[in-house]
Amino acid sequence: MAWDFSTEPEFQEQLDWMRTFVDEEIAPLALFYDEMSLASWKAATAPLKQQVKDRGLWACHLDPELGGQGYGQVKLALMHEILGRVNVAPSIFGNQAPDSGNSELIAIGGTPEQKKQWLEPLLAGDITSSFSLTEPHFSGSDPTMINTRAERDGDEYVINGHKWFASNASTADFILMMAVTNPENPPHKAASFFIIPKGTPGLEIVRDVHNMHHPHPGNYRSGGHAEILLKDCRVPVGNRVGNEGDGFVLAQQRLNGGRIHHAMRWVGQCEAAFDMMCERAISRRTKGELLIEKQMIQEMIAESSIDIRALRLVALHSAWVWDEVGASKARVEIAELKFWGARVLHDVVDRAIQVHGALGWTTDLPLADMYVSARQFRIADGADEVHKSFVATKKAKAYKPVEGWPSMHIPTRREEARARFAQYLDHEVSNH
Repeated sequence: MAWDFSTEPEFQEQLDWMRTFVDEEIAPLALFYDEMSLASWKAATAPLKQQVKDRGLWACHLDPELGGQGYGQVKLALMHEILGRVNVAPSIFGNQAPDSGNSELIAIGGTPEQKKQWLEPLLAGDITSSFSLTEPHFSGSDPTMINTRAERDGDEYVINGHKWFASNASTADFILMMAVTNPENPPHKAASFFIIPKGTPGLEIVRDVHNMHHPHPGNYRSGGHAEILLKDCRVPVGNRVGNEGDGFVLAQQRLNGGRIHHAMRWVGQCEAAFDMMCERAISRRTKGELLIEKQMIQEMIAESSIDIRALRLVALHSAWVWDEVGASKARVEIAELKFWGARVLHDVVDRAIQVHGALGWTTDLPLADMYVSARQFRIADGADEVHKSFVATKKAKAYKPVEGWPSMHIPTRREEARARFAQYLDHEVSNH
């Protein structure tokens, strides 16, 4: 099958509109994001969201019957490349994390009642959500190690446990949480997902975990990554998403698509950093010469250019494989994309900061924020090492053990060829 990342002219027009909209409408407003109250931000962005809905570009990650457009992964990837240029742009298009992934999970495993109560208002932007899997002492990159328990008690589940890095949990209207329901099952079939509404008794939001992005209390505009304690927290059986034991499968379905979208947003961030790098190089002088005339600067720009193009192709190819053969057969490509893409983002932003000197380190430019995000992405959605291990193990399965030298050992292959083509080789060798 030939790779084909082309798109019809009508969709290209949508992409062109998106780029102009993001650069000229969203980017200027984003400069005031941290200075605005949540209510003011919602009021200011409501007209922008309506324009997106009028263009038919709202929540495009879902099928039409769920409020989306049913676009394939390649089209979604092209859209996210543009949205990645400004960090708040996905929220204007109804596909910001964690809401986009949560909506996909509920769309896949949810009941009609759950979709009506939670999915529809989530897609409409009327409510927000949190995703909670990670635990401070048990589960990080490996969701099969979670220790939080949900025990059935009649028409309810009683949940006890300790979570952290629950995205937006301190401000979300509900938390989509994984907990063990069937400890006797194999690890990949032991857990389930639950919808836990805000304010449920027994659900305690302990704190927002301070990090490189938000090192001090009070810096969270719309929710950070919270630490949660659950003490005899009761939720109805009807709040379980999917069957008991479906948690791991649902989590994988949720995360894989998000990894492609993340990577294409990284492409957009890289392109924005690259634009700033090149502008700086042709504008700033040192020792009587423009930076662009310095070979070390030229190397940074050249390396960044090919890194961005390669990342874009890897991301689009991963999306194309998904569209062609399905998500389950694209897992290796997505894992490769995840760990390699985060490294490219880090390297390109790092070079852009270096070209800007001290200015790049300040918050006068978005590069410092991009840099912190790039470092986070080597851990978020599974640490690099987990994805590398998965890729190496899967790739190695395609090979068979050999005795002695590897199969491409030249002397061995010469002897095999001589035995196979002896009559021809002997005649040619004797003539030389």
